[in-house]
Amino acid sequence: MAVTHIKLSSSSVEEISNQQIDILNAVDDAFGGVIVEMKEPMNSNVFDTLLRVSISCWREQGKKGIWLKLPIELANLVEAAVKQGFWYHHAEPTYLMLAYWIPETAHTLPANASHTVGIGAFIMNKKREILVVQENNGRFKGSGLWKLPTGTVDVGEDIVEAAIREVKEETGIKVEFMELLAVRQSHNVSFGKSNLFFVFMLRPLSFDIQKQDSEIAAAKWMPFEEYAAQSYMQKNEHFNYIAKICAAKIDNDYTGFCALPATAVSSRRRKSCLYFNNHGGVVVPNTI
Repeated sequence: MAVTHIKLSSSSVEEISNQQIDILNAVDDAFGGVIVEMKEPMNSNVFDTLLRVSISCWREQGKKGIWLKLPIELANLVEAAVKQGFWYHHAEPTYLMLAYWIPETAHTLPANASHTVGIGAFIMNKKREILVVQENNGRFKGSGLWKLPTGTVDVGEDIVEAAIREVKEETGIKVEFMELLAVRQSHNVSFGKSNLFFVFMLRPLSFDIQKQDSEIAAAKWMPFEEYAAQSYMQKNEHFNYIAKICAAKIDNDYTGFCALPATAVSSRRRKSCLYFNNHGGVVVPNTI
Protein backbone atom coordinates (compact mmCIF):
# COMPACT_ATOMS: atom_id res chain seq x y z
CA MET A 1 0.00 0.00 0.00
CA ALA A 2 1.43 3.40 -1.03
CA VAL A 3 1.19 5.20 2.30
CA THR A 4 3.27 7.31 4.66
CA HIS A 5 2.94 7.44 8.42
CA ILE A 6 2.43 10.92 9.88
CA LYS A 7 1.24 12.47 13.14
CA LEU A 8 -1.49 15.10 12.86
CA SER A 9 -3.10 17.52 15.30
CA SER A 10 -6.82 17.39 16.03
CA SER A 11 -7.38 20.40 13.74
CA SER A 12 -6.12 18.56 10.71
CA VAL A 13 -8.72 15.88 10.21
CA GLU A 14 -12.07 15.36 11.83
CA GLU A 15 -12.07 12.83 14.66
CA ILE A 16 -8.26 12.38 14.51
CA SER A 17 -6.46 13.49 17.65
CA ASN A 18 -2.67 13.34 18.04
CA GLN A 19 -2.39 9.92 16.53
CA GLN A 20 -0.18 8.41 13.87
CA ILE A 21 -2.12 7.86 10.65
CA ASP A 22 -1.41 6.83 7.10
CA ILE A 23 -1.42 9.19 4.13
CA LEU A 24 -0.61 8.62 0.50
CA ASN A 25 3.02 8.72 -0.57
CA ALA A 26 3.83 11.93 -2.40
CA VAL A 27 6.81 13.92 -3.62
CA ASP A 28 6.98 17.71 -3.69
CA ASP A 29 6.86 19.41 -7.04
CA ALA A 30 8.71 22.65 -7.86
CA PHE A 31 5.64 24.86 -7.34
CA GLY A 32 4.51 24.19 -3.80
CA GLY A 33 2.39 21.17 -4.60
CA VAL A 34 2.70 17.39 -4.43
CA ILE A 35 2.72 14.53 -6.92
CA VAL A 36 1.07 11.22 -6.03
CA GLU A 37 1.83 8.29 -8.30
CA MET A 38 -0.26 5.24 -7.48
CA LYS A 39 1.38 1.94 -8.40
CA GLU A 40 -0.10 -0.82 -6.23
CA PRO A 41 -3.69 -2.11 -6.26
CA MET A 42 -5.90 -0.59 -3.56
CA ASN A 43 -9.47 -0.96 -2.42
CA SER A 44 -11.45 2.11 -3.52
CA ASN A 45 -12.93 2.62 -0.04
CA VAL A 46 -9.48 2.51 1.57
CA PHE A 47 -8.21 4.90 -1.08
CA ASP A 48 -11.11 7.28 -0.46
CA THR A 49 -10.21 7.51 3.24
CA LEU A 50 -6.48 7.87 2.62
CA LEU A 51 -7.06 10.56 0.02
CA ARG A 52 -9.35 12.56 2.31
CA VAL A 53 -6.85 12.42 5.17
CA SER A 54 -3.95 13.20 2.81
CA ILE A 55 -5.64 16.31 1.44
CA SER A 56 -6.22 17.55 4.99
CA CYS A 57 -2.57 16.93 5.84
CA TRP A 58 -1.29 18.72 2.76
CA ARG A 59 -3.65 21.63 3.42
CA GLU A 60 -2.16 21.99 6.92
CA GLN A 61 1.33 21.92 5.39
CA GLY A 62 0.41 24.77 3.03
CA LYS A 63 0.57 22.72 -0.13
CA LYS A 64 -1.20 23.97 -3.24
CA GLY A 65 -1.76 21.70 -6.18
CA ILE A 66 -2.08 17.92 -6.06
CA TRP A 67 -1.22 15.79 -9.08
CA LEU A 68 -2.66 12.28 -8.95
CA LYS A 69 -1.34 9.80 -11.50
CA LEU A 70 -3.45 6.65 -11.86
CA PRO A 71 -2.25 3.83 -14.13
CA ILE A 72 -4.95 2.25 -16.23
CA GLU A 73 -4.90 -0.82 -13.98
CA LEU A 74 -6.15 1.34 -11.08
CA ALA A 75 -9.17 2.81 -12.86
CA ASN A 76 -11.29 1.72 -9.87
CA LEU A 77 -9.87 4.69 -7.93
CA VAL A 78 -11.04 7.37 -10.37
CA GLU A 79 -14.55 7.75 -8.92
CA ALA A 80 -13.29 8.30 -5.37
CA ALA A 81 -10.89 11.00 -6.54
CA VAL A 82 -13.51 12.80 -8.62
CA LYS A 83 -15.98 12.80 -5.73
CA GLN A 84 -13.39 14.59 -3.60
CA GLY A 85 -12.95 17.34 -6.16
CA PHE A 86 -10.25 16.11 -8.52
CA TRP A 87 -10.65 16.82 -12.23
CA TYR A 88 -9.20 15.17 -15.32
CA HIS A 89 -6.07 16.95 -16.53
CA HIS A 90 -4.85 14.65 -19.30
CA ALA A 91 -4.73 11.02 -20.31
CA GLU A 92 -2.13 8.87 -22.02
CA PRO A 93 -2.41 5.24 -23.19
CA THR A 94 -1.22 3.87 -19.84
CA TYR A 95 -2.40 6.40 -17.25
CA LEU A 96 -4.80 9.17 -16.28
CA MET A 97 -3.60 12.35 -14.57
CA LEU A 98 -6.00 14.13 -12.22
CA ALA A 99 -5.51 17.44 -10.45
CA TYR A 100 -6.77 19.17 -7.29
CA TRP A 101 -6.27 22.72 -5.98
CA ILE A 102 -6.18 23.17 -2.21
CA PRO A 103 -6.25 26.98 -1.67
CA GLU A 104 -9.59 28.76 -1.92
CA THR A 105 -8.39 30.75 -4.90
CA ALA A 106 -8.40 30.30 -8.67
CA HIS A 107 -5.93 27.54 -9.46
CA THR A 108 -2.66 28.27 -11.25
CA LEU A 109 -1.95 24.73 -12.42
CA PRO A 110 -0.71 24.58 -16.04
CA ALA A 111 -3.27 23.52 -18.60
CA ASN A 112 -3.01 20.35 -20.63
CA ALA A 113 -0.99 20.56 -23.86
CA SER A 114 -2.75 23.02 -26.14
CA HIS A 115 -1.24 22.19 -29.54
CA THR A 116 -0.56 19.32 -31.87
CA VAL A 117 2.39 19.63 -34.25
CA GLY A 118 2.52 18.83 -37.95
CA ILE A 119 5.07 19.10 -40.74
CA GLY A 120 5.01 19.68 -44.48
CA ALA A 121 7.97 18.84 -46.75
CA PHE A 122 9.00 20.88 -49.80
CA ILE A 123 11.45 18.76 -51.81
CA MET A 124 12.68 19.70 -55.29
CA ASN A 125 14.96 17.90 -57.74
CA LYS A 126 17.28 19.46 -60.33
CA LYS A 127 14.49 19.45 -62.94
CA ARG A 128 12.47 21.95 -60.86
CA GLU A 129 10.06 19.15 -59.98
CA ILE A 130 8.75 18.75 -56.44
CA LEU A 131 7.74 15.62 -54.59
CA VAL A 132 3.94 15.44 -54.19
CA VAL A 133 1.44 12.86 -52.96
CA GLN A 134 -2.26 12.04 -53.02
CA GLU A 135 -3.67 10.64 -49.78
CA ASN A 136 -5.73 7.53 -49.14
CA ASN A 137 -7.30 9.02 -46.01
CA GLY A 138 -8.41 12.35 -44.59
CA ARG A 139 -10.26 15.29 -46.10
CA PHE A 140 -8.30 15.21 -49.36
CA LYS A 141 -9.05 11.57 -50.12
CA GLY A 142 -10.39 11.23 -53.66
CA SER A 143 -10.10 14.98 -54.32
CA GLY A 144 -7.35 14.65 -56.90
CA LEU A 145 -5.22 17.18 -55.02
CA TRP A 146 -1.47 16.76 -55.27
CA LYS A 147 0.06 18.06 -52.05
CA LEU A 148 3.33 18.16 -50.17
CA PRO A 149 4.11 15.14 -47.98
CA THR A 150 2.84 15.90 -44.49
CA GLY A 151 2.66 14.20 -41.11
CA THR A 152 2.57 14.58 -37.36
CA VAL A 153 5.42 14.83 -34.87
CA ASP A 154 5.73 12.07 -32.28
CA VAL A 155 6.28 12.77 -28.58
CA GLY A 156 9.94 13.60 -27.97
CA GLU A 157 10.70 13.79 -31.70
CA ASP A 158 12.43 16.79 -33.22
CA ILE A 159 10.39 18.45 -35.98
CA VAL A 160 13.20 18.01 -38.52
CA GLU A 161 13.51 14.33 -37.66
CA ALA A 162 9.73 14.02 -38.06
CA ALA A 163 9.84 15.62 -41.51
CA ILE A 164 12.64 13.32 -42.67
CA ARG A 165 10.86 10.27 -41.26
CA GLU A 166 7.46 11.12 -42.77
CA VAL A 167 8.92 11.65 -46.24
CA LYS A 168 10.76 8.32 -46.06
CA GLU A 169 7.66 6.49 -44.80
CA GLU A 170 5.27 7.98 -47.36
CA THR A 171 7.44 8.01 -50.48
CA GLY A 172 10.64 6.03 -49.81
CA ILE A 173 12.70 9.14 -50.61
CA LYS A 174 15.68 9.90 -48.36
CA VAL A 175 16.12 13.58 -47.57
CA GLU A 176 18.17 15.97 -45.45
CA PHE A 177 17.29 19.27 -43.81
CA MET A 178 17.91 22.56 -45.61
CA GLU A 179 15.68 25.26 -44.10
CA LEU A 180 12.52 25.94 -42.16
CA LEU A 181 10.45 28.02 -44.57
CA ALA A 182 7.26 28.89 -42.69
CA VAL A 183 5.06 28.14 -39.67
CA ARG A 184 1.26 28.13 -39.68
CA GLN A 185 -0.91 28.18 -36.55
CA SER A 186 -4.55 27.07 -36.72
CA HIS A 187 -7.16 26.46 -34.05
CA ASN A 188 -9.90 23.98 -33.17
CA VAL A 189 -8.30 21.17 -35.14
CA SER A 190 -8.00 17.70 -33.56
CA PHE A 191 -10.14 17.31 -30.42
CA GLY A 192 -10.46 21.08 -30.15
CA LYS A 193 -6.69 21.58 -29.93
CA SER A 194 -4.70 24.17 -31.86
CA ASN A 195 -2.07 23.10 -34.38
CA LEU A 196 1.40 24.31 -35.35
CA PHE A 197 2.39 23.30 -38.88
CA PHE A 198 6.06 23.65 -39.93
CA VAL A 199 6.98 23.78 -43.62
CA PHE A 200 10.52 22.54 -44.34
CA MET A 201 12.69 22.62 -47.40
CA LEU A 202 14.49 19.30 -47.64
CA ARG A 203 17.15 18.13 -50.10
CA PRO A 204 16.51 14.77 -51.80
CA LEU A 205 19.25 12.17 -51.41
CA SER A 206 17.40 9.58 -53.50
CA PHE A 207 14.82 9.87 -56.29
CA ASP A 208 13.17 6.47 -56.80
CA ILE A 209 9.67 6.69 -55.29
CA GLN A 210 8.33 3.73 -53.32
CA LYS A 211 5.02 4.91 -51.90
CA GLN A 212 3.39 3.75 -48.69
CA ASP A 213 0.30 1.87 -49.88
CA SER A 214 -1.66 2.16 -46.64
CA GLU A 215 -1.68 5.98 -46.53
CA ILE A 216 -0.62 7.21 -49.97
CA ALA A 217 -2.73 6.71 -53.10
CA ALA A 218 -0.09 8.10 -55.45
CA ALA A 219 3.26 9.91 -55.37
CA LYS A 220 5.33 11.52 -58.08
CA TRP A 221 7.71 14.30 -59.09
CA MET A 222 5.63 17.18 -60.47
CA PRO A 223 6.73 20.44 -62.14
CA PHE A 224 6.42 23.16 -59.53
CA GLU A 225 4.31 25.42 -61.76
CA GLU A 226 1.79 22.60 -62.26
CA TYR A 227 1.61 22.02 -58.52
CA ALA A 228 1.05 25.72 -57.75
CA ALA A 229 -1.59 26.08 -60.49
CA GLN A 230 -3.99 23.52 -58.99
CA SER A 231 -7.45 24.95 -58.33
CA TYR A 232 -7.39 24.19 -54.60
CA MET A 233 -3.97 25.80 -54.26
CA GLN A 234 -5.35 28.97 -55.81
CA LYS A 235 -8.49 29.08 -53.66
CA ASN A 236 -7.01 28.17 -50.25
CA GLU A 237 -5.21 31.21 -48.85
CA HIS A 238 -2.68 29.39 -46.70
CA PHE A 239 -1.86 26.79 -49.36
CA ASN A 240 -1.45 29.60 -51.89
CA TYR A 241 0.91 31.56 -49.65
CA ILE A 242 2.99 28.47 -48.92
CA ALA A 243 3.31 27.86 -52.66
CA LYS A 244 4.41 31.49 -53.16
CA ILE A 245 7.01 31.14 -50.39
CA CYS A 246 8.35 28.00 -52.05
CA ALA A 247 8.45 29.80 -55.43
CA ALA A 248 10.37 32.69 -53.89
CA LYS A 249 12.82 30.23 -52.36
CA ILE A 250 13.35 28.58 -55.75
CA ASP A 251 14.21 31.99 -57.21
CA ASN A 252 16.53 32.82 -54.28
CA ASP A 253 14.26 35.67 -53.17
CA TYR A 254 13.53 34.20 -49.75
CA THR A 255 15.67 33.05 -46.84
CA GLY A 256 14.26 30.63 -44.30
CA PHE A 257 15.54 29.52 -40.91
CA CYS A 258 18.50 27.30 -40.15
CA ALA A 259 18.65 24.94 -37.18
CA LEU A 260 21.08 25.22 -34.29
CA PRO A 261 20.99 22.17 -31.97
CA ALA A 262 21.76 22.78 -28.31
CA THR A 263 21.66 21.11 -24.92
CA ALA A 264 20.20 23.25 -22.15
CA VAL A 265 21.94 22.72 -18.81
CA SER A 266 19.18 24.64 -17.02
CA SER A 267 16.51 22.18 -18.19
CA ARG A 268 18.06 18.89 -17.11
CA ARG A 269 20.24 18.78 -20.23
CA ARG A 270 17.28 18.35 -22.51
CA LYS A 271 18.10 18.59 -26.18
CA SER A 272 16.58 21.50 -28.07
CA CYS A 273 16.93 23.24 -31.41
CA LEU A 274 16.90 26.96 -32.15
CA TYR A 275 15.56 27.99 -35.57
CA PHE A 276 16.60 31.41 -36.83
CA ASN A 277 17.53 33.39 -39.90
CA ASN A 278 21.30 33.10 -40.25
CA HIS A 279 21.57 34.80 -43.64
CA GLY A 280 25.19 34.93 -44.70
CA GLY A 281 26.40 33.21 -41.54
CA VAL A 282 26.28 36.48 -39.58
CA VAL A 283 25.33 34.90 -36.24
CA VAL A 284 27.09 31.55 -36.46
CA PRO A 285 29.24 30.02 -39.21
CA ASN A 286 27.36 28.32 -42.01
CA THR A 287 29.37 25.18 -41.34
CA ILE A 288 27.54 24.59 -38.03
